Amino acid sequence: MQTAPEDPFRMPEERSPRLTPQNIPYQDLPHLVNADGQYLFCRYWKPSGAPRALVFMSHGAGEHCGRYDELAQMLVGLGLLVFAHDHIGHGQSEGERMVVSDFHVFVRDVLQHVDAMQRDHPGLPIFLLGHSMGGAISILTAAERPGHFSGMVLISPLVVANPDSVTLFKVDIYNADPLVCREGVKVCFGIQLLNAVSRVERALPRLTLPFLLLQGSADRLCDSRGAYLLMESAKSQDKTLKIYEGAYHILHKELPEVTGSVFREINSWVSQRTAVAGTGCPP
Repeated sequence: MQTAPEDPFRMPEERSPRLTPQNIPYQDLPHLVNADGQYLFCRYWKPSGAPRALVFMSHGAGEHCGRYDELAQMLVGLGLLVFAHDHIGHGQSEGERMVVSDFHVFVRDVLQHVDAMQRDHPGLPIFLLGHSMGGAISILTAAERPGHFSGMVLISPLVVANPDSVTLFKVDIYNADPLVCREGVKVCFGIQLLNAVSRVERALPRLTLPFLLLQGSADRLCDSRGAYLLMESAKSQDKTLKIYEGAYHILHKELPEVTGSVFREINSWVSQRTAVAGTGCPP
């Protein structure tokens, strides 16, 4: 039985579609391809009308951007377009689980996504929001592009690591989520996190953008000393710190009174800063 000759002009992905780690074709999902040719799953939360500003949301280690849906929906209610991707090695993006060749890959990929969105929405102010490892990524992203971002919200950012954080990494709240990596922190990834802490500390004096910093005093993953270091070292004129006494690491998924306060603080802060940014302030 003869088979038809293979069409040499067919694209490789047509022969074998690229699949997520969950075996879903990327062609059926919003995605971008990073500088290493790896596919990253993306999410977009869009307001009903024209957006007033853009917000890139950066998730933490071992999780994925879908866990920020409630926070994104709140920001969409303010007329903002929120966008995110699963970092390499996380969620529905390609890459060995929780492995990255260099922490800067995370920052590079964020800037690629930011540039793409700003090409589609020229002239809009852009903000960063990051939790835990995503906070470190946000800090390094802002430091790499001084004056580019109109503001940044940090929830329990990785600035000073708790010495026990590697063994404490598994969090019960993640257990029902199939997209969360439960393997714990590999040694190579732990080294990259420590490298990130070192880079963040060096980057802090380069921060000049407005930021809101939310931190739990009982955080056992990202030491609350990092919040005070950030406030002391950043050159920003507009910087706000709120400490939640007795609260832990995931402030946006804490006890109702904590999470409610976190959402209100972010809502108020972002509302005020987007109003200022919309009058012609940077970027």
